Amino acid sequence: MIEMEEQEFESIMREHNIRPTAVRRMIYNVVADAPGLLSALDIEIVLDTVDRSTITRTLSLFHSAGLIHLIDDGTGTSKYEVCHSHNHDNHESHSDMHPHFHCRKCGRTLCLSEQSLPTINLPEGYIGEGMNLTVSGLCPACASKSLFR
Repeated sequence: MIEMEEQEFESIMREHNIRPTAVRRMIYNVVADAPGLLSALDIEIVLDTVDRSTITRTLSLFHSAGLIHLIDDGTGTSKYEVCHSHNHDNHESHSDMHPHFHCRKCGRTLCLSEQSLPTINLPEGYIGEGMNLTVSGLCPACASKSLFR
Protein backbone atom coordinates (compact mmCIF):
# COMPACT_ATOMS: atom_id res chain seq x y z
CA MET A 1 0.00 0.00 0.00
CA ILE A 2 1.34 3.44 -0.93
CA GLU A 3 0.59 5.69 2.01
CA MET A 4 0.68 9.45 1.71
CA GLU A 5 2.85 11.49 4.01
CA GLU A 6 1.21 12.37 7.32
CA GLN A 7 1.59 16.09 6.63
CA GLU A 8 -0.17 15.75 3.27
CA PHE A 9 -3.05 13.83 4.86
CA GLU A 10 -3.40 16.36 7.68
CA SER A 11 -3.39 19.19 5.14
CA ILE A 12 -6.18 17.56 3.13
CA MET A 13 -8.21 17.01 6.29
CA ARG A 14 -7.70 20.62 7.43
CA GLU A 15 -8.79 21.93 4.02
CA HIS A 16 -12.07 20.06 4.49
CA ASN A 17 -12.52 20.89 8.19
CA ILE A 18 -12.11 17.26 9.24
CA ARG A 19 -10.15 16.26 12.31
CA PRO A 20 -7.35 13.91 11.18
CA THR A 21 -7.28 10.62 13.07
CA ALA A 22 -5.31 7.43 12.59
CA VAL A 23 -8.42 5.48 11.56
CA ARG A 24 -9.53 8.15 9.06
CA ARG A 25 -6.05 8.07 7.57
CA MET A 26 -6.19 4.27 7.19
CA ILE A 27 -9.60 4.45 5.49
CA TYR A 28 -8.53 7.31 3.21
CA ASN A 29 -5.33 5.46 2.22
CA VAL A 30 -7.25 2.27 1.36
CA VAL A 31 -9.63 4.20 -0.92
CA ALA A 32 -6.83 6.32 -2.43
CA ASP A 33 -4.58 3.32 -3.15
CA ALA A 34 -7.28 1.12 -4.67
CA PRO A 35 -6.90 0.24 -8.35
CA GLY A 36 -10.67 0.57 -8.76
CA LEU A 37 -13.75 1.45 -6.78
CA LEU A 38 -14.34 -0.03 -3.33
CA SER A 39 -17.43 -0.78 -1.30
CA ALA A 40 -17.59 -0.33 2.47
CA LEU A 41 -17.33 -4.12 2.74
CA ASP A 42 -14.16 -4.13 0.61
CA ILE A 43 -12.65 -1.60 3.01
CA GLU A 44 -13.81 -3.61 6.02
CA ILE A 45 -12.05 -6.70 4.65
CA VAL A 46 -8.77 -4.79 4.22
CA LEU A 47 -9.07 -3.04 7.59
CA ASP A 48 -10.32 -5.98 9.63
CA THR A 49 -9.53 -4.19 12.91
CA VAL A 50 -11.87 -1.27 12.10
CA ASP A 51 -15.57 -1.86 12.70
CA ARG A 52 -18.19 -1.42 9.99
CA SER A 53 -19.97 1.54 11.62
CA THR A 54 -16.72 3.53 11.84
CA ILE A 55 -15.99 2.84 8.17
CA THR A 56 -19.52 3.82 7.14
CA ARG A 57 -19.49 7.04 9.20
CA THR A 58 -16.05 7.98 7.86
CA LEU A 59 -17.07 7.36 4.25
CA SER A 60 -20.19 9.48 4.80
CA LEU A 61 -18.07 12.26 6.32
CA PHE A 62 -15.55 12.13 3.46
CA HIS A 63 -18.36 12.15 0.88
CA SER A 64 -20.20 15.10 2.45
CA ALA A 65 -16.89 17.01 2.57
CA GLY A 66 -16.21 16.32 -1.12
CA LEU A 67 -13.15 14.12 -0.51
CA ILE A 68 -14.59 11.03 -2.17
CA HIS A 69 -17.17 10.22 -4.82
CA LEU A 70 -20.03 7.81 -4.15
CA ILE A 71 -20.84 5.75 -7.24
CA ASP A 72 -24.00 3.76 -7.90
CA ASP A 73 -22.89 1.09 -10.35
CA GLY A 74 -26.27 -0.63 -10.47
CA THR A 75 -25.31 -3.47 -8.11
CA GLY A 76 -27.18 -2.09 -5.11
CA THR A 77 -23.92 -1.51 -3.22
CA SER A 78 -22.39 1.96 -3.13
CA LYS A 79 -18.79 2.20 -4.28
CA TYR A 80 -16.25 4.89 -3.45
CA GLU A 81 -13.24 6.54 -5.04
CA VAL A 82 -11.08 9.51 -4.08
CA CYS A 83 -12.02 12.84 -5.61
CA HIS A 84 -8.83 14.17 -7.17
CA SER A 85 -10.11 17.58 -8.16
CA HIS A 86 -12.91 19.73 -6.88
CA ASN A 87 -13.97 23.25 -6.11
CA HIS A 88 -13.29 23.88 -2.40
CA ASP A 89 -16.19 26.36 -2.24
CA ASN A 90 -18.71 24.01 -3.83
CA HIS A 91 -18.23 20.31 -3.06
CA GLU A 92 -20.80 19.36 -5.70
CA SER A 93 -18.62 20.93 -8.44
CA HIS A 94 -16.09 18.28 -9.45
CA SER A 95 -13.86 18.48 -12.48
CA ASP A 96 -12.83 14.82 -12.35
CA MET A 97 -16.28 13.34 -12.90
CA HIS A 98 -16.17 10.44 -15.33
CA PRO A 99 -18.15 7.34 -16.31
CA HIS A 100 -17.53 3.87 -14.92
CA PHE A 101 -17.66 0.34 -16.30
CA HIS A 102 -19.23 -2.54 -14.38
CA CYS A 103 -18.42 -6.09 -15.48
CA ARG A 104 -21.53 -8.19 -15.01
CA LYS A 105 -19.47 -11.39 -14.80
CA CYS A 106 -16.63 -10.69 -12.34
CA GLY A 107 -18.41 -7.83 -10.58
CA ARG A 108 -15.57 -5.31 -10.79
CA THR A 109 -16.35 -1.65 -11.38
CA LEU A 110 -13.62 0.42 -13.00
CA CYS A 111 -13.12 4.11 -13.67
CA LEU A 112 -13.18 5.28 -17.26
CA SER A 113 -11.28 8.39 -16.23
CA GLU A 114 -10.08 9.15 -19.76
CA GLN A 115 -13.73 9.64 -20.78
CA SER A 116 -15.91 12.60 -19.85
CA LEU A 117 -19.55 12.61 -18.94
CA PRO A 118 -21.91 13.84 -21.67
CA THR A 119 -23.52 17.24 -21.29
CA ILE A 120 -27.22 17.02 -20.58
CA ASN A 121 -29.38 20.05 -21.39
CA LEU A 122 -32.13 20.00 -18.79
CA PRO A 123 -35.52 21.57 -19.49
CA GLU A 124 -36.11 25.04 -18.09
CA GLY A 125 -36.69 25.05 -14.35
CA TYR A 126 -34.85 21.79 -13.68
CA ILE A 127 -31.73 21.92 -11.51
CA GLY A 128 -29.29 19.03 -11.85
CA GLU A 129 -27.50 18.07 -8.64
CA GLY A 130 -25.51 15.06 -9.71
CA MET A 131 -24.86 12.63 -12.51
CA ASN A 132 -23.90 8.98 -12.63
CA LEU A 133 -23.05 7.01 -15.74
CA THR A 134 -22.14 3.34 -15.53
CA VAL A 135 -21.71 1.18 -18.60
CA SER A 136 -22.25 -2.52 -17.92
CA GLY A 137 -20.97 -5.46 -19.90
CA LEU A 138 -17.91 -7.71 -19.91
CA CYS A 139 -14.37 -6.60 -19.08
CA PRO A 140 -11.60 -7.80 -21.43
CA ALA A 141 -10.66 -10.76 -19.17
CA CYS A 142 -14.24 -11.99 -18.84
CA ALA A 143 -14.99 -11.37 -22.52
CA SER A 144 -12.02 -13.48 -23.60
CA LYS A 145 -13.10 -16.30 -21.26
CA SER A 146 -16.60 -16.15 -22.75
CA LEU A 147 -15.25 -16.50 -26.30
CA PHE A 148 -13.53 -19.79 -25.48
CA ARG A 149 -16.53 -21.51 -23.89
